[in-house]
Amino acid sequence: MSFDLGAALAARPAIVAPMEDVSDAAFRSVCRARGASLAVTEFVHERALREGKRDAATKIDLAADDHPTAIQIYGADPDGLEEAAAIAEAAGPAWLDVNCGCWVPKVARGGAGAGWLRDPDAMVAMAARLVKRVSLPVTVKTRIGWGDEIEMPVVTLARRLEDAGVAAITLHCRTATMGHEGAADWRWAARVREVVRIPVIVNGDVKSAGDAERALRETGCAAVMIGRRAIEHPWIFREVRARLDHGASHPPPSLTERLACCRDHLLALASRKHEHAALRAVKRYHGGYLKGVPGAKILARQLAESRSIAEALDHLACAEIDLAA
Repeated sequence: MSFDLGAALAARPAIVAPMEDVSDAAFRSVCRARGASLAVTEFVHERALREGKRDAATKIDLAADDHPTAIQIYGADPDGLEEAAAIAEAAGPAWLDVNCGCWVPKVARGGAGAGWLRDPDAMVAMAARLVKRVSLPVTVKTRIGWGDEIEMPVVTLARRLEDAGVAAITLHCRTATMGHEGAADWRWAARVREVVRIPVIVNGDVKSAGDAERALRETGCAAVMIGRRAIEHPWIFREVRARLDHGASHPPPSLTERLACCRDHLLALASRKHEHAALRAVKRYHGGYLKGVPGAKILARQLAESRSIAEALDHLACAEIDLAA
C-alpha cells in the first residue's frame, strides 16, 4: 500500500526533523517509541549518493520498522540532485525531501541548502526537475529568506514551488543568516499557508506541547517539525499527541523511563555501529535523558567511561535498582 503524505499530514503530526549527526536510524527509533509518527533522515549529499559512499548508503538504508520516513538530499548541482533523487527513491522512503534551508556556511556558501534562496528561480527549476524524475512526493524544507531582504521571498517562492509540483513545504521560520539565533517568526508560516493549497509544516522554536498547539493554531499549518528539543527530550512527541488529540497534558517521563531511554538508544546504536562507536555516539544524549535522575552526573560519567555495552548496561541496571530501593 502506497504512502499517502496528504493523509499523514492531515493527522497533524509532530515530525522528527532532519539533523546532521543526530537523526540517524537509532535516534528515529527512540523518537518513534515515544510518539513520533513521521521522520526525516539526516541530509545526504547528492554526490555521496551518486558515488556510492558508505556513509550515504547507511543514511538511506531504512529498516522495515523505520517507516514512514523521508530521505532528505542536498547539493548545489541540479543534475546531481536529479540523479540522487532516483537513487534515494530506490531505497523505498515514504517521500523525498530537498534541503534548501541549511545555513551552515560550508553548505550554503557553495549554493546548497539555504544557498538556493539566493536564486529562487534556480530553486524552483531544480524542484520541478526532481518532481518529474521520481514518482514519490517531493517536499522542500527551506527558510524565510537569506537575510536582509526588505520583503522575504518565501511567500512568492512557495506559490512557485507549488506550481512546480512540490507536495508540501517545511518552513523554518528564521533567515539563513540567523542560523539558530533569535526567535523563529511563525507569522511567515501563516503567510505561506494562506497562499498555497499544499500542506505547510512549521519549524523553529517548537519546544513543548504548548508550543506545538500554539504554532498550529496561529499559523493554520498542517504539522509541526521538531528538532533540537527532541535531542534532550524525545518524550515531546507523545506530549504533543496528548495535547493535540485529547487536549491533555501527558505526565513527564518517570525516572525509570529516563533510564530506559538511555538503554534503548544505546542498544539501537549497538545494533548499527561498532561497540565503541555506539558508546561514543550516545554520550551527547545523557544530559537530557538523565535530567532529574539522582546521581545523574556520576552515572553519566560511568556510562561515558564504559568500555563495553555490557558494562554500560550494568551501570543502568544498578541505577534502576537504586531507584527501586
